[in-house]
Amino acid sequence: MTTGLIPGEQPSDPRPTDGLPHQRQEPVGQGALHSDNRSRSSVITARAAASFEPVGRSVASARSFVRDTLQGWGFADILDDAVVLTSELVTNAVVHAGTSADVLCLRTDDGVRIEVADRYPERDIPLQGVADDMGSPEREGGRGLQLCRALANRWGVDYTPTHKQVWFRLDLPERPVGTRAAGPSLPADLLPLADGRVRVAVVQIDRTGSISAWNEDAEELFGYAAEQVTGKPLTDLAAWPHTPGTSTGIAEALQLSRWEGSYGIRDANGRVTPVYASHLRVRDTGGEPSTVCLLVRDHERAVLQTPLRILTSDAGGSGEGQSTDPFEVFIGSPAPDDLDGLLQRTVERARDMLDGDSAFLLLATDDETELEVRASTGLPSARQRFARVPVEAGPGRYGSARMPAVHDDLTAVPGAVPLLSGTGMRSVVTVPLKVEGRLTGSLGVAAEAPSRYSNEEALRLQFAADRIALAVESARLGELERLRRGSLSFLVEASDLLAGTLDRDQTLALMAQMTVPTLATWCAVYTIADQASEPYLSYVLHEDEELIDGIKSLLSKIAPPDPVPTPGARIWSAPAQAAHEAALRTSMRSLGLGSLARVSSGIGPTLATASAVGGETVVLPLVARNRVIGMLTLGKPTDEHFRQEILELAEDLSRRAALALDNARLYSERTAISQSLQRSLLPPELPVIDGVEVEVIYRAAGEGNEVGGDFYDLFPISDGAYGFAIGDVCGTGPNAAAVTGLARHALRLLAREGLSGPAVLERLNSAILDEGARSRFLTLLYGELRPQEDGSAELKVVCAGHPLPLRLRQDGTVEPAAEPQPLLGVMEDLELYEQTVTLDPGDVLLCVTDGVTERREGSRMLGDDGLTDVLTTCTGLTAGAVAARIMRAVERFASDAPSDDMAILAMRVPGLHKD
Repeated sequence: MTTGLIPGEQPSDPRPTDGLPHQRQEPVGQGALHSDNRSRSSVITARAAASFEPVGRSVASARSFVRDTLQGWGFADILDDAVVLTSELVTNAVVHAGTSADVLCLRTDDGVRIEVADRYPERDIPLQGVADDMGSPEREGGRGLQLCRALANRWGVDYTPTHKQVWFRLDLPERPVGTRAAGPSLPADLLPLADGRVRVAVVQIDRTGSISAWNEDAEELFGYAAEQVTGKPLTDLAAWPHTPGTSTGIAEALQLSRWEGSYGIRDANGRVTPVYASHLRVRDTGGEPSTVCLLVRDHERAVLQTPLRILTSDAGGSGEGQSTDPFEVFIGSPAPDDLDGLLQRTVERARDMLDGDSAFLLLATDDETELEVRASTGLPSARQRFARVPVEAGPGRYGSARMPAVHDDLTAVPGAVPLLSGTGMRSVVTVPLKVEGRLTGSLGVAAEAPSRYSNEEALRLQFAADRIALAVESARLGELERLRRGSLSFLVEASDLLAGTLDRDQTLALMAQMTVPTLATWCAVYTIADQASEPYLSYVLHEDEELIDGIKSLLSKIAPPDPVPTPGARIWSAPAQAAHEAALRTSMRSLGLGSLARVSSGIGPTLATASAVGGETVVLPLVARNRVIGMLTLGKPTDEHFRQEILELAEDLSRRAALALDNARLYSERTAISQSLQRSLLPPELPVIDGVEVEVIYRAAGEGNEVGGDFYDLFPISDGAYGFAIGDVCGTGPNAAAVTGLARHALRLLAREGLSGPAVLERLNSAILDEGARSRFLTLLYGELRPQEDGSAELKVVCAGHPLPLRLRQDGTVEPAAEPQPLLGVMEDLELYEQTVTLDPGDVLLCVTDGVTERREGSRMLGDDGLTDVLTTCTGLTAGAVAARIMRAVERFASDAPSDDMAILAMRVPGLHKD
């Protein structure tokens, strides 16, 4: 920044003199100047100029420059407006336009003109006659010009192809020199009514709250002699008007450094005298604190009351008939629709209004026991955003949030404003935001210099806070309602998604995908198999997929969080610490200091990964059926705190996700057990039979079933003979599978005893009937296969209620290979017989269950005829090809998934190979 100050010099025209034409826009209704556009007086008594680089800190430097300049000129009355306007215009230049800014201050006898020039000659400037329409407040020609219209006596815009200059003029108020504040001359009948003599009671209160001094005016006002009240607590006399929700009494007010307001004093006759009081906390030369109280009758409050500074538009005739809303002047019109935008605009305006270095705004929680940081400007980082601090009664930590307070030096009162700890701020003024007596928030402005603010600034800030409190509360309630509706919709959708799957891995993925990025930037899910197991990192997700592997690697190097069953979110600092250490190691390696840092030889997390995990991390337990089954970890890349509403929503989600995850675990365990048992019912690998090709295809109906009511088997008996069977138990699922196991194992045992086919089936029928209520009827095709030396194969077949086997000859003809007989599990006395079939070389024997022939599509059914038609097309195919073609035909016959078990057994005699 470069500055120059030349008292008493006539300034040269700062506009370019290169002969290029320049254009000027000056809004109508703002007291347009004559050709020199400078001031009502042609005499410039002082000039100060400064240039500022296009960086953010230049805005604060420009404010300080204007503030120091105008204070040096004795222009304190217009100082605040000048600082606010300069801050806005310089922000447009160095932040929005991205160019350097030149600030020129010109002093005249009756005011000051300030010019802000940048090097971005935007042409989109309001034209004459449309000064009321400034467009969006976010544009360079937007809210800065609105403030000029509201605060300045005159303003205008000059620009050339290379420069744009916005200027404004503030006139000194017409008041006697040295007057701090003045009002208009009024007729005598309009003056405030007072007694013949205005009495100012001076009461001094010691550190214990007892009266130590009582002057003569106090005796006259309240009827007590000094000796009657000395040593008594002031609270015995004060009638304090307790405002609902404030929790502040006279004892608390006496402990504050400054206080001003109304209450009552009980006089000697027992009546309450309304008084207006001004308190000042002092200490004597020995360091003993006490409070001096000045009191007058309430209707004479003008004697003590600090005048409120009301922001109004120029009264000198700029825009007749127009009235400016103080809220719009403070915030800027139009006000932002969203709560965050409104709060951010509020802190920026408050900082500029009091020429502070930072500002912050906290909103009260629903129970008004805590304040939550929602907006700040000028603080080193956003690490405090959404942090919560308690609101305590009295003057303690944040107790002053319920009333205006000024701290001259925070280093003398450590912890008085925890938000500012370690920020370098020394002085601060805070005021409450109240709606109908309820504390809804707190607004504060801080400066790096001590003793910057007085009670006057507190009252000015309180005036502004009163203007915005209702708008902030309305926006907060609107946001809360939207958040609650969104949370309800989110949880309903989450419940539907989680209930729609019983797959563990898919449940983990859904948990993470619902969390990121709605609730957090990244998340990790730890699972616990049983109480004796350690937490295992099961799933990691980040909104940037390229960072997932790095985060997973970083988390795998640190111990998992403790599986604490206590509900609610808790801070987990290990990831941030590990990220910080990883970033430090990476930085030291880049500087060639790896040996000093004792860096391991492996490649550590990248800086991007460390940055992604370096913010706040919280852990929520996943509790289902009174057991911790895992942890849900949420993280942010910044120091910004998680909002309490987000954590509560995440807690609700974790409860639903934990139950879904546990259900998926139980289902997976049950399915694994069921499938293990079912696999035990399937026959082992089929034997290789010389001279016969065999192929089996099996499909069990029902999700998760590997074995149902259909079964097959092929096993050696003795002397080159093989038994084969294909059957269908009534029903599907595990109950049918139990009868399947009985039938398959009984067939093997009975056949190897040397019994004939009918004898085997008759004994199996008795075994099924012995099951009683658990018995089920069974259709079964059983036979014995014996290859012959001539290349053929002899089969002895018994078809007990089962679909008939089909024989495909080499010429393409298809015929049944057996006759139907009674099924098993119904009658006790069965008379079965076996039939002998010879398969010639090239012949195929096809055996299926009724799930194949009864395949349906609407009213159509594949049936025996449809199966025969498909089989006639299989001439010359191997057994495997025949079985595959039959299955494809069955699957294509209907679009729906099969509702019955299906088994296909194909045997083909290829004949003898001749060399």
